[in-house]
Amino acid sequence: MEFLLLGPVELRVAGRSVDLGSVKQRMVLAVLLVDAGRWVAAETLIDRVWGEDPPAQVRTSLYAHIARNRRALAGTAAPVDGSGDGGASGPQLRRGPGGYLLDVPPDRVDLHRFRSLVAQARDAVLTDVARVAVLREALGLWRGEPLAGLSGDWAARTREGLRQQRIDAVMAWADAELRVGGHAEVISALTGLVAEHPLVEPLAVALMRAFQVAGRGPEALACYTVLLKRLAQELGTDPGAEAQQVHQAILRGEPAPPAARSTPPPAGAEPRRAFPAQLPLAARGFTGREEELAQLDGILAAAAERPAAVVVSAVSGTAGVGKTALVVHWAHRVADRFPDGQLYVNLRGFDPSGVAVTPDQAVRGFLDALGVPGERVPADLEARVGLYRSLLAGRRILVVLDNAGDAEQVRPLLPGTAGCLAVVTSRNRLAGLVAAEGAHPIALDLLSPAEARGLLAHRLGAHRVAAEPDAVEEIITRCARLPLALAVAAARAATWPAVPLATLAGELRAADGGLEAFSGDDPMTDARAVFSWSHHALSSGAARLFALLGLHPGPEFSAPAAGSLTGLTLHQVRPLLAELARAHLISEPAPGRYTLHDLLRAYAAERAHTLDADTERHPAAHRMLDHYLHTAHGADHLLDPHRASITPHPPHPGANPERTADPAQAMAWFAAEHPVLLAAVRQAADAGLNAHAWQLAWTLTTYLHRCSRWHDLLTTQRTALHAARRLPDETGQAHAHYGLALAYRALGRPDDAHPHLDQALDLFRRLDDPVGQAFTRIKITWVLAQHNRYEETGDHLMQALELFRAAGHQVGQAKVLNNFGWYQAERGDRQALTYCEQALDLFKDSGDREGEAIAWDTYGYAHHRLGNIRQAISCYHQALERLRGLGNRLDEAEILTHLAESHHAAGETDAARHTWQHALTILDDLDHPDAEKIRTRLNTST
Repeated sequence: MEFLLLGPVELRVAGRSVDLGSVKQRMVLAVLLVDAGRWVAAETLIDRVWGEDPPAQVRTSLYAHIARNRRALAGTAAPVDGSGDGGASGPQLRRGPGGYLLDVPPDRVDLHRFRSLVAQARDAVLTDVARVAVLREALGLWRGEPLAGLSGDWAARTREGLRQQRIDAVMAWADAELRVGGHAEVISALTGLVAEHPLVEPLAVALMRAFQVAGRGPEALACYTVLLKRLAQELGTDPGAEAQQVHQAILRGEPAPPAARSTPPPAGAEPRRAFPAQLPLAARGFTGREEELAQLDGILAAAAERPAAVVVSAVSGTAGVGKTALVVHWAHRVADRFPDGQLYVNLRGFDPSGVAVTPDQAVRGFLDALGVPGERVPADLEARVGLYRSLLAGRRILVVLDNAGDAEQVRPLLPGTAGCLAVVTSRNRLAGLVAAEGAHPIALDLLSPAEARGLLAHRLGAHRVAAEPDAVEEIITRCARLPLALAVAAARAATWPAVPLATLAGELRAADGGLEAFSGDDPMTDARAVFSWSHHALSSGAARLFALLGLHPGPEFSAPAAGSLTGLTLHQVRPLLAELARAHLISEPAPGRYTLHDLLRAYAAERAHTLDADTERHPAAHRMLDHYLHTAHGADHLLDPHRASITPHPPHPGANPERTADPAQAMAWFAAEHPVLLAAVRQAADAGLNAHAWQLAWTLTTYLHRCSRWHDLLTTQRTALHAARRLPDETGQAHAHYGLALAYRALGRPDDAHPHLDQALDLFRRLDDPVGQAFTRIKITWVLAQHNRYEETGDHLMQALELFRAAGHQVGQAKVLNNFGWYQAERGDRQALTYCEQALDLFKDSGDREGEAIAWDTYGYAHHRLGNIRQAISCYHQALERLRGLGNRLDEAEILTHLAESHHAAGETDAARHTWQHALTILDDLDHPDAEKIRTRLNTST
């Protein structure tokens, strides 16, 4: 039995195809197969299969397709060939609270088999011959266009993603195939692919190299000429540095590089680059704007005439006029012209909260997307911008800067060299950007009457719109031809298909109170009547939820957070969220994540102020902040259960904090919510909820530290310190000083860190908090060590040890002893071994495997420094064994590096090089700066 997605959707049993019924039935099965083994919500299935225009009885249709698929799968229950395919009962299509789950072995789905083989091919221990075989098997699973025969937005997006995965696999295969001398095979395979994807430069470069290896220089040069012309004609750019280098080498008659080399790439090879894909989902059912789309196409085409310049387009227009929808729709349409990726940021220049994204924050987000590890991100804006622009140099990347407040917010985010295109949207005209940077202005006006009718026809059906032209014209007029207002009105009309549009127009007329309300100068004025009309039609629960969302700090929120905001359970709030989404009052840019347009957030805030402060607004704000505080507190405990703790006040009744099950889930929650948490810290402080402010900041410390978000840590801890001082709360002040010291030390400012550690230590003393004092003393030793003041570390560590012992804090004691061991090892003192052994015993008794791994690493380092090389090697293996399964790859790479040094000291050159190579593979995967040190070590080791 096998399920096939990498071509037409099929189910084969014993080599024969099983009838899967209609296109929609196959579509339902395909959605479940792509997420095989995972629950898929019914709403997600409906969205992916039917898009934004589902039939009136869509759930009935879904249930019917599910039932038919179950019957089709039932025929596979008994093995037909004795192989046991599908297990005793075959694949199971289950229904549960999470939706639907197709339980099928991943290796029976060609897509998952393909991905598994590609992942297997990345294994550093494989020879190139084995790697070629694995990748050939993976690519052999493709039978043509993936999901062939399926239509719709989801199928198109998935298909495009799969195409890119195939190209990546082809590139990996070609690289390995060339290393084993298979240049003929590469030429045969890539000739057609390059013609199919003429703007994917790495494919062309691989084909050029294959021609070069085969001694077919003229064909390699012809390949380069075609690439040069296509890039100039379609993108207005030149080939990148690698293509130019290969071209010049061929012109000079240089021989091809050696055919065989070790894998993964050798020391000195360029690290793998990240290919960001940050564009939000394109607006479903986008219509109209043909003139503006043509202008954007023209700007892209005209770039060929300015090969040495960065091309910038500035799209301006009033709020709600559809700037983001236009640009994102166009960006998806031309994404293949930018094979090096697409960057996107919502600058929130007109956010109702008044808090915009700073250039510093935006550049940091771009550096993250470009694969720069946190520790390599420069501290100041100018250096960050320089790094950002250097990473874009020689690449073709589309940069979308959405919702900019002014030109100053935009300028640091513009690429610095040709090849990239920046598109900026703003309510302002950004005349300075046009004048100084030569931006091409595009003014987006209200929809034309014809475009407005087209939008309604697309949402409501052409027949319904044509049947009531007068009512349609009135709805268009009442909505002032503003796309956002029209979308809200259309959503209301779509939910009542049997109600005449004239009736809905009359309701809108009554809500408006007169055409004089539409001044046209203020989009909020133009839209308010439509929002009010739509809001009035909501159920009381949904209307209350919408109003309370005006209290949320943004930019996004989850269903559990909405539940706490309203005091409802998740089961109760989900239907209300669905009602708001159907009314187009909220959107769901990612599964389970919701957001409001700026105008709708402002309107929600207006509605919130109509609620009673004592019975609704204040309790809701407390529940919301309690939700984030207690969820974050629990998640932080999973990340670091042994840090100096705090005890938040109990959550208000109605707040239902989320529970994260393990450290990985905790990190994922923080990653999704950290922009909200940063905003919540500010909001709590501004509202005078100072305890929430400093405690929320405390819960963020571990996550921000692990992600190297030092500037965010600095900002939140400053807010926390001010909030704690206002209370006043010495516990909060102590933790804030400690957090500030962490940030300053990480930013390379130990002189700024030390005073905060001194103040934290003084406060923890006054609070009689031994654990807080002890952790602070450990951090003081780190600052002292940065100044090479090792002789002063001993006293602090001894006092920390006594404090941890008095508090019965075993892990703390182990950390101190481990630090003693490291510092003594640096001095070549045999006492280091005793400290390490004591630390190991305590970590083991505490069940702290990660701590054990770190202690074994220090133990190995001590043995190495003392000349006990065999013992050191044994210790490092113990450390690696403890780390297995914990997902701490950075520590694994560090231990492997130490192990390699010991192998090298023992004269075991091959083992050392293999171990360094293993560490290098991990560091390259993490794009960590230490990878360069390992490359250098490999180059110099013999």
